[in-house]
Amino acid sequence: MNIRHIAKQAGVSVATVSRVLNHPENVARKTRERIEKIIEETEYTPNWFARGLNFNKTGTIGLMIPHILNPVYMEIAKGVEDVAHQKGYIALMCNEENDGKKGKSYLEQLLKRRVDGIVFICSSLEERDFDLLEEQNIPIVLIGEHKNTTGQHVVSVDCQQAAKKAVKHLLDNGYEQIGMLYGTEPKVENEYKVAGYQKTLKKMGLPIRKEFLREVDNSIEGGYLGAKKLVELKEPPQAIFTTSDYIAFGAMDAIKDKSLRIPEDVAVVGFDNIRMSNLVEPKLTTIEVPLHKMGVYGARLLFDIIEGEEEAEENPRTILLQTKLKVRKSCGHKERIGEMF
Repeated sequence: MNIRHIAKQAGVSVATVSRVLNHPENVARKTRERIEKIIEETEYTPNWFARGLNFNKTGTIGLMIPHILNPVYMEIAKGVEDVAHQKGYIALMCNEENDGKKGKSYLEQLLKRRVDGIVFICSSLEERDFDLLEEQNIPIVLIGEHKNTTGQHVVSVDCQQAAKKAVKHLLDNGYEQIGMLYGTEPKVENEYKVAGYQKTLKKMGLPIRKEFLREVDNSIEGGYLGAKKLVELKEPPQAIFTTSDYIAFGAMDAIKDKSLRIPEDVAVVGFDNIRMSNLVEPKLTTIEVPLHKMGVYGARLLFDIIEGEEEAEENPRTILLQTKLKVRKSCGHKERIGEMF
């Protein structure tokens, strides 16, 4: 069974079957479903080895992630892997653990394996590492904020604007004394979030209190320790904005351990909207980031380059996806909280 047999059974051209295998979104739904049904029934598998010989492709891509235990990165990675699998590719996942040396070691291994392209998720690698890939003609796509994205294809969200949205929500609900806990990683993204926090306060004519702004480990424990210091201040904040939901979970635990109520005494707003944010008590108000979609868009962009439909170097594309505020119970209007709970 080959692609010509599939085309004949479906009553379509070989090119249409090829589009279903490579760009299913470009094929009419009924036609696509008919072809996919035949592929499933015949257990047809594209001969990627032969294809690799013909087109100098290996059928593999690299996927560099900062930390495999972080659900944010894993949700993005799933989007990349979903597209790779759809294309008949294998995604080789490399866990940098926020370690530049480990990341470079993985990069060397990917080059030895002649991967057809690499997706970087908030990577800690330097610009010179990307230059090396350019010299080797390896297509790359960056997902999230990086130190230098000049000349690169990027899929991301506007972290500064998202942070402004979160802080404005707190201000609109009567909170003026707002603290912020920002993670050590990913460094570039969190710098943008801090800038959004500061610009929003400044625009409203509110002071930026240094003691309200604390860098913490991007973890539940980091959030706990940071929030503990904030609520123990002589004049503690009325609300805390965090750069990740994990940090927010820790902050909520610290607030509760001080016998304070959320949001009556201290409101909390997170960032990412991971699945656990709807399970904690009270449910966490947070910035929803389209994590899976970021992975999907990043992978599609990479395959467009691999398949020659997008130039690797000329006119690099930046795709900014939209975030939205997910309002739940951890932030209420200070004057009306009694009516809400």
